[in-house]
Amino acid sequence: MALSLIKGLGPKLIRSVVAYLGDVEAVFTEKERVLSKIPGIGTRQASLIANAHPWERVAQEIAFIQKHNIQTTFFLDDDFPARLNNCEDGPVMLYRKGEHILGGQKVLSVVGTRKVTEEGKKNCRDLIRDLAANHPDLAIVSGLAYGVDICAHRAALEFGLPTIAVLAHGLDRIYPALHRSEATELLHRGALLTEFMSETNPDKQNFVKRNRIVAGLSDATVVVESAAKGGALITAHLAQSYNRDVLAFPGRADDEFSRGCNKLIKTNVAALIENAADLEYALGWEVEDQRGEAQQLNFFNEPTGELGVIFNLIRKEKVASVNYLSISTGIPVAKISTLLLQLEFDGLLKSLPGNMYRCL
Repeated sequence: MALSLIKGLGPKLIRSVVAYLGDVEAVFTEKERVLSKIPGIGTRQASLIANAHPWERVAQEIAFIQKHNIQTTFFLDDDFPARLNNCEDGPVMLYRKGEHILGGQKVLSVVGTRKVTEEGKKNCRDLIRDLAANHPDLAIVSGLAYGVDICAHRAALEFGLPTIAVLAHGLDRIYPALHRSEATELLHRGALLTEFMSETNPDKQNFVKRNRIVAGLSDATVVVESAAKGGALITAHLAQSYNRDVLAFPGRADDEFSRGCNKLIKTNVAALIENAADLEYALGWEVEDQRGEAQQLNFFNEPTGELGVIFNLIRKEKVASVNYLSISTGIPVAKISTLLLQLEFDGLLKSLPGNMYRCL
């Protein structure tokens, strides 16, 4: 924490200084003349380090994170996201609230305009729905902003996938406040993540810093919709600079919020996708279809009555939750659960994490 409070020390320099000295504490105990010889430091920066007094602010932050049960991780810690350590400008300190820790599973960032169209919302939801059916270990990353971001988080929650919201401010607030309910809900199957201490406002420059974490955390970044300029394009180019895959939905030439995606595709920054199957093909995530025999049997043994209603609804949606099925059919949750169990015993359904079901 103290390192991040020293003026002029960004993530790159912090990593360089710690590597040069071989120890974090040495940054604050080493003589100024030794500090000045570290590549990239010089006499002026060495003086700033030697005369830094960040400890009162650090103590204040420690009290805050202990009070609010916030987890911290430094770039040298074992639980620091490995993907971010492959980014030369990646953060050195992360603050996290929530239950999910990114491990070895697949991670996908989904970004786009704040003025998302109805078609963009549908593309976003359908993509995450179909991916959830084949990849229950997938985690969705976005920025909790208006538009595509919140669509991605909501779809992940709806279809039982963990989702990580990367924030451009400290964990003492939620911005925008309108998304507080989603932020609270995702804590149980995901996390809020930031590199900023408490009392940090969501200022403009912080969103660009946030975007590099969104890009760096994931295996690939999907741009759903974007105007000719915007934060989503910045995230896409950052992902490309980290040697991560970028994918984008195309749109009509005269659509304002397709111009950014179309440009990414034309300039070979992004691969063109229209659905989850395209993404799976591009990323090598294709799942061997082992359902042919089951589907052939089902043709002769279609369930009827309420069983048929539920089965056909899940088949249409690809993956559905117990609550969604109850609301859509008007059948009580308790009875839905019994019918789902029967369909599962009959070899027609598979249960997924988060009370989700898909057809076999």
